[in-house]
Amino acid sequence: MRPFCLAIVLAVAIAMLASMGLAQQAPDAGPYKVVKTTKVGGEGGFDYVFADAVGRRLYVPRSGPAARITVFDLDTLEPAGEIPSVNGHGAIVDPKSNHGFITSKPVVMFDSKTLAVIKTIDVQGNPDGILFDPFNERVYDLSHAAPYATVIDAKDGSIVGTIDLGGAPEQAVTDGNGHVYVDIEDKGNIAVVDAKTLAVTAHYDLSSKGGICAGLAIDAKNRILFAACRDPHIMVILNADDGNIITTLPLGGVTDGAAFNPATMEAFSSHAEGTLTVIKENSPTSFVVEQNLNTMPSAKTLTLDGKTNRIMLIAAIFDPPPAGAPPLSNGRIARGPMVPGSFSILTVAK
Repeated sequence: MRPFCLAIVLAVAIAMLASMGLAQQAPDAGPYKVVKTTKVGGEGGFDYVFADAVGRRLYVPRSGPAARITVFDLDTLEPAGEIPSVNGHGAIVDPKSNHGFITSKPVVMFDSKTLAVIKTIDVQGNPDGILFDPFNERVYDLSHAAPYATVIDAKDGSIVGTIDLGGAPEQAVTDGNGHVYVDIEDKGNIAVVDAKTLAVTAHYDLSSKGGICAGLAIDAKNRILFAACRDPHIMVILNADDGNIITTLPLGGVTDGAAFNPATMEAFSSHAEGTLTVIKENSPTSFVVEQNLNTMPSAKTLTLDGKTNRIMLIAAIFDPPPAGAPPLSNGRIARGPMVPGSFSILTVAK
């Protein structure tokens, strides 16, 4: 009996070890992987990243003493030029007019083919996020201080108006049919904007489920919003027409961006800890966490290349924060100086 019992114990132990191994591998288990890490270097901070799927360029603003917009070939990630002396957070491009805009103060309007600056546009507040709405070719420059949104005509760079969103906006999305949605980070809600009148028609309250929502994505066809929140780390999934919350799902860290790919019916949330949560929409009422992919610490923002279905993230290596450094606000992660030459572009694909 003893050999038999020993065999059973060994079998159970092996099964437990295997189970532990599977649990450790679970965060990366899924269809996506980091297929390429391109170390492009360069000094300066970074925030948003934008993939121009039509023009095949990737825009990465770098802040600091040598502030500029660095531009890369979206297919090869080879340098494609830069827009110097611009201290911006994000960039977008109108593929119809070939006009690009950088959320800075002033906002910079440029030619997306030549990268030449066309004009600067004086705005108030503290510009941060930016959105292009193809519905009427308008740019939404989002500010963390009043006026919370300045709306610009992408055709000529004129200011159409400003919008009081009722709080500090972080990310915005459009349904392409006259509605713009903006997550209000400090109020735990989503502002709904009529793209024709620029009036705020509703605020969808998320505070009962999550707060400090820093990422927003939309399934425009099925009228679903994905609000990525930091308090707690969850994705709040709700109806875009009435704000009714459908469900919530856990996220893998401190989010700072979200995207939805209608080709694969998947929502993505990127996190400062170096994880990417992938949520699969099985139907307009059924959602599951498909994968938590390990990426690279500080890869907190992302962009979707809608032509290739690739996700692009930006990150760098940082020294540890000084001993005794106080925690940062809004769930952000403290860190030391950036390691020179470590700035990288990560390509995620199936």
